[in-house]
Amino acid sequence: MSNIYTIWEEGEYQYEGAFGFTPNLHTYLHEDDQTRPAMIVIPGGGYRVVSPTEGEIVAKKFYEAGYQCFVLTYTTNLIGMEPLKLQPFHDLSRAVRFVRANREKFGISEEMYLCGFSAGAHLAGTLAVHWQDVEDMNAKYQPVSNRPTGVILSYPVITTDKQLAHGDSFIALCGENAAQEELSYFSLEKQVSDQTPPMFLWQTVSDELVPVENSMLMAKALKDAGIPFEYHLFPRGAHGLSLSDEVWETGDLGEPYTMEQTLNIIHAVKSGALPLPDEAKEQLLAAFAYMDPENYDPDSPRPASGTAVKEVAVWPELAVSWMKAQER
Repeated sequence: MSNIYTIWEEGEYQYEGAFGFTPNLHTYLHEDDQTRPAMIVIPGGGYRVVSPTEGEIVAKKFYEAGYQCFVLTYTTNLIGMEPLKLQPFHDLSRAVRFVRANREKFGISEEMYLCGFSAGAHLAGTLAVHWQDVEDMNAKYQPVSNRPTGVILSYPVITTDKQLAHGDSFIALCGENAAQEELSYFSLEKQVSDQTPPMFLWQTVSDELVPVENSMLMAKALKDAGIPFEYHLFPRGAHGLSLSDEVWETGDLGEPYTMEQTLNIIHAVKSGALPLPDEAKEQLLAAFAYMDPENYDPDSPRPASGTAVKEVAVWPELAVSWMKAQER
């Protein structure tokens, strides 16, 4: 049974575009006496939304492989109200500490893995390279480590290089006119050190949204720093393949809880609490009409996610083998 946990306590979380949302974790836990490694799944969405295509179905896949799984719904910037800056990074750092601080309750062992997708992979990678930068404001979490045991980066956003970057992700994160120092901080291939945890990376060569050089740059940086990693390049497939299996392909993704902040913003726009120019309002409501809570029917057919690529669907098995190797 899935439960939800808010990771920030009252008064700790402030973001102008939250509209009542607070970052949270949904759980997928084995209810037995066995302690198991933990995994936090971090969906992508260009730092604009938290995509349901990379949430519940991924957590269930790794749950079936024996992991205690959590899906993080973190802060995003749908309409460009306020650059996110370090907020998602702090959300993830707190999420790791929150899970570890509740080890006995959640039945987890020492091992803590992150599995991020696209911009969610950038977020996972940011914690991997900058975990030492976050001293939690809450004294009860300060003694708890936020360093992952290992990190899985799926078709990751990595670099801020103008020729290779997924520019919209960094606009949402840093704003339109970010300083070079800030962009360098978030260009992960420049930030790998001997304190970076091991990584598993995969991407398709034909990725049309995030150039494949992103994962290549990260692999090279890991190699140069002597950090253990495993890297898989698949020859074909579009961006955002998630599990690339039949479940993903049909759009049967479970409850769209990762869209909580987005739905709050849609409600605020419709109610007039968040005024937008008429054209921007129409575009926003049209883009998310299928998720309108007034018309949402959980039993109606879901739109297809895309076309699965059979050879890509093996990546979770490869990732499990890699994680088991880290635990030896």
